[in-house]
Amino acid sequence: MCGRFSSELRDGKPLAADVQIGAIPDSTAGQMDQINQQDSSSASPVIRAAAFAVHVFTSFGAGVALIALLEAVREHWAAMFAWLGAALVIDALDGPIARRLDVARVQPNWSGEVLDLVVDFVTYVFVPAYAITASGLLLPPTAALLGVGIAMSGALYFADRRMKSADNHFRGFPGLWNVAAFYLFLLHPPPAISSLGVVVLIVLTFLPFQVLHPVRVVRLRWLTLSLIAVWAVLAVATLADDFDVGMPVKIGLCAIAVYVVASDAAIRLLRSLKA
Repeated sequence: MCGRFSSELRDGKPLAADVQIGAIPDSTAGQMDQINQQDSSSASPVIRAAAFAVHVFTSFGAGVALIALLEAVREHWAAMFAWLGAALVIDALDGPIARRLDVARVQPNWSGEVLDLVVDFVTYVFVPAYAITASGLLLPPTAALLGVGIAMSGALYFADRRMKSADNHFRGFPGLWNVAAFYLFLLHPPPAISSLGVVVLIVLTFLPFQVLHPVRVVRLRWLTLSLIAVWAVLAVATLADDFDVGMPVKIGLCAIAVYVVASDAAIRLLRSLKA
């Protein structure tokens, strides 16, 4: 999440959501490649190896996703979410490390942006889509169709240049199907309600409302980060107990989710009422 939607990509380049990039003439592109190659050749072998190690670290998220999928196939759902949580940690760490080591300049032949999107798609969308589809949480006649809808809407969202607003909010439901799946397993609503919820999230992917980015939004960041830390502790406790947790834990997790989803709309509403 942090690497995919940050104001800068893990390579230190601006997101497509922030700028519109036109076609670059072949001659100009060739000159840029030559400059990048010259810049990278000036780096020592140790620095180049360290920069490439960041790409290897990011790609490890894809391996973690495979392990999570294997656990899902065995219906070890808590273990699956634990591995997806590990993927979140990798996603949170690789961007700052890449910017610190100036990976984009040192290793110009490897696209951190593409690598990030590939890994994030399988961890945020594909593996959770399988879990939601195969877990029995949905109405059986609709499960496969909704799983396809999750995968397709997630893929389209990742390609949307408007995925993030100027103030770093997500635009629409941000394809966090790993989180959506976690709440479905936590609350275990009736299959009809679960199916309807998935349909609503697929539709919300394409609607122009804002969802709080838990790290990048400056407003009330201290409160947001504190709540995310509490959420992480509660989520770990939930997985340790295989989702067999009491109502206070469920209420806490749901309250934090409501804050993330609805806080921006609530603040805008209050400001409009005061105006």
